[in-house]
Amino acid sequence: MSKIAKLKELVASAEVDTTKFYEKGNSAAGTRLRKTLQEIKVTAQDIRQEVTAKKNATK
Repeated sequence: MSKIAKLKELVASAEVDTTKFYEKGNSAAGTRLRKTLQEIKVTAQDIRQEVTAKKNATK
């Protein structure tokens, strides 16, 4: 469940940077946003692999 918490934190961080980038035109926030989105992708993939492994272990 700690990975879910990390995913929630990353999404919250992405929301802040999205606002700064789109509404305020802060280009550094765009860079942070892209980095955070990549971290979200990696974390989600890790969670998917754990779920698949656990599902297959019960068969």
